[in-house]
Amino acid sequence: MKTKNKLLTLLILSASTAVTTAIINKCIKYSATSKNILSDSKSLCYKWRFGNIHYTKTGTGKPLLLIHDLTACSSGYEWNQMVNYLKEEYTVYTIDLLGCGRSEKPDLTYTNYLYVQLISDFIKSEIGHRTNVIASGSSSPLAVMACNQSPELFNQIMLINPDSLLTCSQIPNKHGRVYKFILDLPILGTLLYHIATSKQAIMEEFSNNFCNPYSVNTSLVDAYYESAHLGDSPKSLYASVRCNYTKCNIVNALKKINHSIYIIGGCEMENINEMIREYQIYNPAIESSLVSNSKYLPQLENPSELYRAIQMFFV
Repeated sequence: MKTKNKLLTLLILSASTAVTTAIINKCIKYSATSKNILSDSKSLCYKWRFGNIHYTKTGTGKPLLLIHDLTACSSGYEWNQMVNYLKEEYTVYTIDLLGCGRSEKPDLTYTNYLYVQLISDFIKSEIGHRTNVIASGSSSPLAVMACNQSPELFNQIMLINPDSLLTCSQIPNKHGRVYKFILDLPILGTLLYHIATSKQAIMEEFSNNFCNPYSVNTSLVDAYYESAHLGDSPKSLYASVRCNYTKCNIVNALKKINHSIYIIGGCEMENINEMIREYQIYNPAIESSLVSNSKYLPQLENPSELYRAIQMFFV
């Protein structure tokens, strides 16, 4: 009888803990998305087969597609300052990748192949012409692979602080698969995701990725915080990225591509020159330059100098 009472007590405590955690998760999501920072009356929708894709189209001139960094907090908001510079010379497209920002966030495993297909399909369907592409951070390898797969869709490519080739080649391992299983759990996994994408965590990430951490403003953190909590299953992309499902080895693609490639690095990025030389080993035609007073996201830290580099390359 005592054993039954203990088990009953344990079950009640477990159930109440689960209910409390679920309520906390809902409150965090509501709080994060209540400001509607990312709402945009001019946004467009590309109805892709895996989910609706949010994008914007601004300006006139040759098409230019801007692809944000691939993180659970990222979105086309990353390019807001750059669009103001570029719209006088280009028809600028900014895209929220599937699982990011204002695009749909289905509960699935996000892979490099999925994003390669999305980039190619978007250019075919929504742009309809060969286009210049600028990709940031972990999205850079995806742009390279998409160009290698469908070279007729691309003109020139600019990569901003792309992942090292070693990072690109990482694959899911046993520990990663176990961690993804935990993150996929409906209550515990969601709580772990909320901890990983809290305002404090986002602020710390910016502090590490900005040349001047004191230049990170509250509105920027709020925008990334909102982006991380919009949609049905925002944690699914986080789990896929964190466990290397979105990585892809691009060495062979770099060797084959005949398109002009230009790498931009933040001058304060650690080992940036070594990373650029690593890319040039496999494609000696790659050109490069560094943006001063910037680190991982020059489009946010020093957009004016980045714009001058874009003008120099996209002629």
